[in-house]
Amino acid sequence: MNLNIVRLDIDESFPMPQTPRPGDAGVDLIAATGGILSPGDSMVVGCGFSMEVPENFVGLVCPRSGLSAQHHISVGNAPGVIDSSYRGEVKVILEHRGHKYTGAFRWRRGDRIAQLVIVPYAHVESVIEVKELSNSDRGSGGFGSTGVATSNVNVLSVAASEAPTEETTVKMRSKKANK
Repeated sequence: MNLNIVRLDIDESFPMPQTPRPGDAGVDLIAATGGILSPGDSMVVGCGFSMEVPENFVGLVCPRSGLSAQHHISVGNAPGVIDSSYRGEVKVILEHRGHKYTGAFRWRRGDRIAQLVIVPYAHVESVIEVKELSNSDRGSGGFGSTGVATSNVNVLSVAASEAPTEETTVKMRSKKANK
């Protein structure tokens, strides 16, 4: 697949997105500007190009595993969705998920900050309201229902036609608790 891109007000020496190695799923996204993020902060960073995602495909902006593992840097809305109709500058919401002792994260113009994966999708033509859904083995189990979660999850109780009413804590069972 080819991906059509347009360079935006950046000199010709600025690197455009490319796959690092043959067979890699992601295309590197490169920061058009440098910056600094303190723990807990986020920032929108432009990549200096716009693109034309093919029809019936979507661009997913994903974190770089090395930045996440080594510096606590992720994509704030991971994965970010770029629809085939969007023609503006590709941007990344960088988020520093470290704690106050982690220190600030600095990047320079030209650094690889995220990756873009182009995937096909099934278009939802209509949403149909029904009285009930078909049964499945899983049912409505979620948020650790398989027994792997060990933490508490805050759940906001919301009626279909009302604003949130109360906050409750749901304790998830771990595999150890089930033994």
